[in-house]
Order: sequence, then structure tokens, then C-alpha cells
Amino acid sequence: MIFWNAGATQNSIRIAQWMLQIPGATSYMGSIGKDKYGEEMKKNAKDAGINVHYYEDDKPTGTCAVCVLGGERSLIANLSAANCYKPDHLKKPENWALVEKAKYYYMAGFFLTVSPESIMLVAEHAHANNKVFATNLSAPFICEFFKDVQLKVLPYCDYVFGNETEARTFSKVHGWDTDNVEEIALKISQLPKASETRKRIAVITQGADPVVVAENGKVQLLPVTPLPKEKLIDTNGAGDAFVGGFLAQLILGKPVEESVRAGCYAANVVIQRSGCTVPEKPDYK
Repeated sequence: MIFWNAGATQNSIRIAQWMLQIPGATSYMGSIGKDKYGEEMKKNAKDAGINVHYYEDDKPTGTCAVCVLGGERSLIANLSAANCYKPDHLKKPENWALVEKAKYYYMAGFFLTVSPESIMLVAEHAHANNKVFATNLSAPFICEFFKDVQLKVLPYCDYVFGNETEARTFSKVHGWDTDNVEEIALKISQLPKASETRKRIAVITQGADPVVVAENGKVQLLPVTPLPKEKLIDTNGAGDAFVGGFLAQLILGKPVEESVRAGCYAANVVIQRSGCTVPEKPDYK
């Protein structure tokens, strides 16, 4: 049995921090309980070099059991404290100072189910200060049942990540009448935007198939790193790892092609291990 600090956004931030190898380069806020798992999460995050400011709730720390058989996974989540984040925690001076200091922001779509107000506070700050804000479609049910709040956030998003299944669900929900991932990525990139300072970029992964990148009215298909089937151990967290690797290069000012390559590298490392875990240091070149 393996334990690791999880949660979609936290996975991505851990991977970005690991890729960067610069202590304190990343910060993270979320909600944990006042229990042994919460203490373990704080310790693990600190050891990873992440600057964490957790909201501590009276409910137990959220947990998720993952069973992997033949490379396929089943998850049973008990969200508990993870569902209890409060905007008041974000507004505390010591926490909002992290927001003001940051230049790049990433929130997975799952947080839409927890605190849309917190998302909008950060999104509007990013917009007002010409900073980069990114999100993820995260799951088909987010696109289906949280459509309205998702649409409220999307105008502030400079980057939208997702996989092919999520993209097709998004297309169906919005009545686009297409299953073509390239067309969908292009449509997502061209949705209304609060600021035209920078065009939105949509990045859609497709497992072992090329990554679809849509920007400026054009679509690129970027190759993924091939992996022999016998080396595949666990796909859990692969999408989160891709985002983390991508973000690590993005904040270094690298072009989107290099960011995708780094994302593919990080995902490739993770799927060869149990859980969304990594070795001590990356060997990315």
C-alpha cells in the first residue's frame, strides 16, 4: 500500500515543483482536517518544497482509495474536508499575499464544486493584473453538471487543459455537434475571453495519441513519448502530471511545444510507478 499527497490540483503543483527543483517556487492552498493525514500532508508538501497554506477544517482529511488491476484503476473518494474550503481563508492577509506574489495560477475543474467564489477572486485578480490563469475540464460530470459556473470562469482562462473524453462531453453539453477533438479544442480556444491581451490556448491530451493544441485559430498535433505496454503500471494522476510538467516550462517562458514535451515526460514517469509519485529528481533534458 502506498500513500501520497493527492487531489488533482495538488498533484499538478507537486509535479511542477519537482520539475523545477527550486524550493518554494510553487504555493498551494486547499483544505485538510486536523488529523494524522492532515499532518502527513503538511510534512510531505514541505519536504517537496511547496509553500502550503492549508485551511484546516473540523472534518477529517479527504481520502481516496485507488485499486489498480492490469493498468486499469478504480477510485473511491471520501472528500470530507476537501469539500470545505472557505473564501475567508483565501482572503486572510497572509494567504492573499501569496496570490498577489504569484504570476501564474492553476485550479482544476473539481474546485468548481467546492468554492466558485474563491476561483473568481483569483481569476479576477489575474485578469486585473495581466497574469496567467489556467484551468482543467477535469471530468465529464464537471462539464455536464457544473456548466454554468464553468462558463463563468472560462472567460478568465488563458489555458484550458483536458482529455479527449472531457472535450467530447464539453462539446455535447454545448451543442457543438462534433466529436472531432481538434475542432473542439479550436472552439474552446475561441470562446469569449475577458481580456484579449493574450489568446487562449486549449491543450487536449489523448492518451497515447498526439496532444492537441489550439491557439490563434490553428491546431497542432504534438507527439507523446511512446511507452511499451509492459512498462505501464498505473495511469492514476497521468493527466495531473502532464499539467504539472507543462506548467513548469510555461513559467520558465518556454514555448508551448516545449511545455507539451515536458508534460509528456512527467506523465510518462508517473505511469511507470504506483500512484502519482516520482523519483527524487527528474532527468528531463
